[in-house]
Amino acid sequence: MAGSGPTKTVSVKNGTQHIQSVRDGRSVYLNGKLVHDVSEHPAYRNAVASAGALYDYQSAPDNLERMTFDIGGGRRVNRCWQLPRSYDDLVQRRKALVEWAEVSCGFLGRSPDHVASSMSGMMMGIEVLDRHDEKRGHAFREWFDYVRNNDMFLTYVINNVQGDRSRAFGDQGKGAEDMVARIVDQDSSGITIRGAKLFATSAIMANEIFVSSGQPLKPGEEHLAFSCALPMATKGINLLSRKSFEAHAVSEYDNPLSFRFDENDALVFFDDVKVPWERVFVLRDTDMCRAQLHDTPAHVYQNYQAQIRLSAKLRFLVGLARGIARTIGTINFPPVVDVLGKLASQAALIEGMVLGMEAGGAMRGEYFLPNKHLLYAAQVQSQEMYPVIISTIRELAGGALMMLPSSAADFDNPELARMISLTQVSPVMSGEDRVKLLKLTWDAVGSEFASRHLQYEMFYAGAQFVTRSHSYRTYDWDRATAMATRITDGYTLADSRVSAGQAA
Repeated sequence: MAGSGPTKTVSVKNGTQHIQSVRDGRSVYLNGKLVHDVSEHPAYRNAVASAGALYDYQSAPDNLERMTFDIGGGRRVNRCWQLPRSYDDLVQRRKALVEWAEVSCGFLGRSPDHVASSMSGMMMGIEVLDRHDEKRGHAFREWFDYVRNNDMFLTYVINNVQGDRSRAFGDQGKGAEDMVARIVDQDSSGITIRGAKLFATSAIMANEIFVSSGQPLKPGEEHLAFSCALPMATKGINLLSRKSFEAHAVSEYDNPLSFRFDENDALVFFDDVKVPWERVFVLRDTDMCRAQLHDTPAHVYQNYQAQIRLSAKLRFLVGLARGIARTIGTINFPPVVDVLGKLASQAALIEGMVLGMEAGGAMRGEYFLPNKHLLYAAQVQSQEMYPVIISTIRELAGGALMMLPSSAADFDNPELARMISLTQVSPVMSGEDRVKLLKLTWDAVGSEFASRHLQYEMFYAGAQFVTRSHSYRTYDWDRATAMATRITDGYTLADSRVSAGQAA
């Protein structure tokens, strides 16, 4: 074509590159055995492929401009690494995160944009780390540039093992010294950590892990007070996987969600892991473990991403609810329309609060932040709402979820297939498609995979009293009480007596 020049080469991470990156010799243990390659193992391979699909989505030519941004040198990375400097930047970033969430219908709770959002928020408040120690602040800057420039999939472990809740984390008694990851040595090259952390969601398919404490620590627990980052294949990092729902998925037809989106959770045991100084960001400071998340925008951005993802997940679930009503022929029943209308309003509530977080946002230095209180208010609502929505969908489906063929193999038997076609009747689809939709619904609301998601949505941000306390501390109480104060300051008891006397 006349006037056309050479095509500009753009470098952006794709799915093949990500899948190759997890073939690094990491130590994952399942059912008493070491897993040698998570990208091939039947307990994890489809989840790893689903992570890869996210990077394939962002690198598709039609999606590239929306999903990624230019960091220079012909390199583009996902917009989750973008540090918004305006309302418009924040909205553009959110739209990219919504598209990624829709790829997994919101069922990848710890998708690559989650911890990236948290670390981006920490970078927006880097002065907090600088005040702690300029060397630690410099280390974080260097690491952040490295993981961002390589568009890495990050996970984190910031929860301590529960243990004996009547005792402090650092005082679990004799024999439990290594229960919680702690600093056991420190020299000119770095620190050595030993002990465990929870919950390494998505660690089996991540590139690096951020390690710290998001729970309050007290004076005397300085050996527990650190933050650092490590490649997943670092010697001494052991991932003790929970049961794999993917491994127990009968087929894609029978368990379509757990078949591909079981991101897994793991306990991480650090067995004398050496952390070089360039990977240490907080050192022996109990308050800094709090400050790195809450005095920077890290906590806000990580939970803002979570609400964006949840809004996509709720939209999926509400769509399933309507699909059930159509499938079983109750779509025009007034009570069912009433229920669907309420479900739609609940899903829209979270989506609307996300938009409100943006509209009510403000500048913090050179960066634009979503509204803190609306974020925490949305968390309070969603923690209460999610179990109710799941229960409502189960009620809409009723016995339909209990009348399903044992597996897709039943259709291979002609006589059984005939019986299925006679009994799985729908006014809008074939018996095979009816079973398909209902099995999808069961995997979303009733299976062991669904039960894990129920627990996750209720507790990933902390217990309800934790999120409610965030809501309490970020609400504008002065403004809320000012109206009543203005009224009560306008009169006295003596004024009231005079008024009463005049009226008499």
